[in-house]
This record gives sequence, structure tokens and C-alpha cells, in this order.
Amino acid sequence: MQENYLAKWLNNELTEAELETFKKSDAYASYQKIAAVSATLEAPEFDIDKALTDSKNKRTTPKGKVLKLNPFKKLMRVAAVAALFITTAYFFINSDEHIKTDLAQTEIVILPDASEVVLNAESEIEYNKKNWSKKRLLELNGEAYFKVAKGKKFTVQTSSGIVQVLGTQFNVANRPNYFEVTCFEGLVSVTYKNNTLKLPAGTSFLVLNDEIVSTEAPKTDQPSWITNESAFTSIPLNFVLAELERQYNVTIETKTINTNTLFTGTFTNKNINSALKSICVPNNISYTVEGNKVILHAKNAE
Repeated sequence: MQENYLAKWLNNELTEAELETFKKSDAYASYQKIAAVSATLEAPEFDIDKALTDSKNKRTTPKGKVLKLNPFKKLMRVAAVAALFITTAYFFINSDEHIKTDLAQTEIVILPDASEVVLNAESEIEYNKKNWSKKRLLELNGEAYFKVAKGKKFTVQTSSGIVQVLGTQFNVANRPNYFEVTCFEGLVSVTYKNNTLKLPAGTSFLVLNDEIVSTEAPKTDQPSWITNESAFTSIPLNFVLAELERQYNVTIETKTINTNTLFTGTFTNKNINSALKSICVPNNISYTVEGNKVILHAKNAE
């Protein structure tokens, strides 16, 4: 991008071709925001009569010393003021809150409208706190349980789909090749690949490896992981093991095991040996634990 594009853009002097090139640049979005904020700033009032009087008075006073100002220093001062303005405007506009949980960690987040978000292990949300009263929108990567206060439309954006409600309780899991939305109260709207469906209380929507999978109605009034238990119904073993890795901050290595085998059951998030037994015993799998590494292998292959 040419260096003078910004100045020409501010003066509306760009040609159509130059404008299209400028819009494709990484900096364009930030400059747009800065320009929008700048448009709301008001210049201080200027008293012309007072300025003329002051000017006349100065001409009648004795001449003082003349100081030569280095043009380069003057330019640097102007650049410093401009940089300060741009930095301040940028942080004023981009006042996003970013909250993230680590492996084996959960956290409760209270949003500006008193809505509650419970983040599961290795999950994160991001939202604009300053603009929250106008637009209740947050981005989710991972899994979270929401208790939404009634009000304007509440939107959860994920890389897999969009969930929208007005006031309800629901759970969203957005993991690699795994997208699940469960409504526990009220009505939830889910948009997946440009198709929108409504989920009433007691229903779920599940996508595994880009395929929509039918699910059973939830048997509880909140996700099981809230009470430190992970539950699965006909879910491939590889997704179950991935969740166990998140809950216990371990690495699992499988040997001679079909990880596409469907698993139905639960495991505790508080004791790794009990959790491993819950998974391994019904699947005829043995395991060994070596520090933060768990090795699974089929018993019939020993």
C-alpha cells in the first residue's frame, strides 16, 4: 500500500482503484474506527475578537529573544502527538474483555447485564464491555454454560455456528470437529451453515465431523460438567478422551484401540483413576499413568 493512501483517504482524494486497494489492507478497519471517534470530538470554542486584541497587545510589547526551532524536532513532536491520539482512540474503541480458562480449570464470569457464563476447561470468551448495553454479543471458543438475563437479543458466535436467545439457560460446546448446543430453559436459535433451527427446552443440536447427529433429550436441568462430571451418549471415544485430557491436563496415547467406538457413560472430573476406570472397564481397555502421560491399550492385544 502506498504511504500517502491514509492522507488521501482522509481528504477523499483516493481514486476508486486506490480505495479498493486501501480497503483490503489490514489497517483499514482500525483507521475507520479512529475516524469515527474523531468525528465525535469537538474543537474548543475560539473567540475571534479576543484573539485580535491579544495580537495587538503583543505588537506593542518589547521584542523578546528569538528562538530557532529545529524543524525536525517540531515534526517529531507532531508525530508524537498523533501517535498518542491514535493509540488512545484505538484502545477506546477496542475495549474488549477476554477471559480464558486453562486445562483442568473452570471459571464463572458475570457479564455487565448480570448474565452468567460458566467456562469449562480450556475455553475462552471475548466481548465488548463498553458496548454491551447496546449489543449483547460474545465470541466463544471451547465450552460454556449460559444463564442469560432477560433483555435484548443475546448472541454467541463460534467458529461452527451462531446461537441467539433473549433470556434462557443453555450450553454451547465448540471443540475441534465437535459442535453441540443444548437448551435447558426457554428457546434457543441455532444457525449452522446458513440454516437456522429453534431448540426448545430439553433438546440438543449436535454436529460431529461436519455431520448433524441425532441426540437424546438431556436428563438434567444443567450440563453435567457443572457438577464435575462429564457425560456422553453415543459419542466416539476420541472425543471422550479429548475431554479427559482437558479436565486433567494430561496427554493420552492410544495403542491398538479403535477410537471411533461409541461411548455412553460418564466420568468424574475430580479423580483421574476413577475417570479412567469409567472409560476403560466397559471398553476392555487397560491403562498406565506415567506422570502427565496416560497410555491406553486393548486388553485382548496384550
